[in-house]
Amino acid sequence: MSSVPLRITVLGSATPFPRPGNACSGYLVEGGGVRVWVDAGTGTLAELQRYVSLGEVDAVWISHLHADHSADLLTAYYALLYAGLDLPLPVPLFGPPGIADRLAGFLTNGPDRSPVEKAFAVQELYDGHLVRIGGLSLLARAVEHGGLSAFALRVEDAEGRSLVYSGDCEPCSPLVELALDCDLFVCEADGLVPGHHSAAQAGESAAAARAGRLVLTHVGPGASSADAVALAAAEYPGDVVHADPGLRFEVGQLGGGG
Repeated sequence: MSSVPLRITVLGSATPFPRPGNACSGYLVEGGGVRVWVDAGTGTLAELQRYVSLGEVDAVWISHLHADHSADLLTAYYALLYAGLDLPLPVPLFGPPGIADRLAGFLTNGPDRSPVEKAFAVQELYDGHLVRIGGLSLLARAVEHGGLSAFALRVEDAEGRSLVYSGDCEPCSPLVELALDCDLFVCEADGLVPGHHSAAQAGESAAAARAGRLVLTHVGPGASSADAVALAAAEYPGDVVHADPGLRFEVGQLGGGG
């Protein structure tokens, strides 16, 4: 097995708005010689820079266009174009259909459309979208999130280590299929509401997928992180932890550290 780990760092896991010490949804995935910023929720750009500079990010991947998963693309746009960063532009950006026009709609302040494509090389996701970034493969599946275009992500490295991120979605067969036999499953647990998993349902999805480990994220205000972990653990026989901001998980290994 390679000495270079596949790992994921929690930049934030709060919903539906950032809290002191916890940004909204965002993760740094590292492996295969590259770094991918997965979801850019409010506050995650600042947290990202605790670990890498924006200029060291090789690609950005966005699950859906709700602000708590994508709002920091707006500030990243200004940083990429106007902060004097020494990096090749545009940065690859993978996201749902319409993401470029959505960004331009927020950024344009005059008669001319903001040059979103100068900052981001946009590729729109579709069900089964597969791309290779360095030594990592990124596979997207369309999932159910209240009728919104939304995707879950599976990342694998050359050694076959794998992690899956649900994005925001209710329990659905494409997510279980995507997560089948993954080493690490990062699953949202916003609550028993349409378009989302409850904590217990996250445990059920992890069990159905035979995931090696479950990390609960995006836990809604109706439950504490400890209660959510307990509810998920009642449905899933493996190790369950909460995505505390700053935790870093090396895929295929137990334990996470700040």
